[in-house]
Amino acid sequence: MQQLKRSGSFTLKETRSYQFGRRLKKKHAGFTLIEAAIVLFIISLLMLLILPNLNAQRKHAVETHKTAMVNTVQTQIDLYQNDHPEDHDVSLTDLQSGHYLTEKQVTKVKELNITINNNAAH
Repeated sequence: MQQLKRSGSFTLKETRSYQFGRRLKKKHAGFTLIEAAIVLFIISLLMLLILPNLNAQRKHAVETHKTAMVNTVQTQIDLYQNDHPEDHDVSLTDLQSGHYLTEKQVTKVKELNITINNNAAH
């Protein structure tokens, strides 16, 4: 059987083939509900793995910052004692009034609960 094509018209077989192809394309045009659920599940699983690690890193950064501030305060205590050997006990107000620590540094020291006992920062 030979099929003839005329300008602008198709045979019955060609028309059915075209309609079948259109149905297949329409059927796979979007994501199914299961595919979307799987993607959301994978994203939430990754978030559960990543967020606790970020929290631990934040705590580690705060501890590192506190250690650095203790070292800074101790260095400034030592400098103050070198410049003022007659003073036996150094306080945060002495360090701030002598311009060894800025007001911002003193505020941060108080926030971090760093204390000075026997001229040693803790």
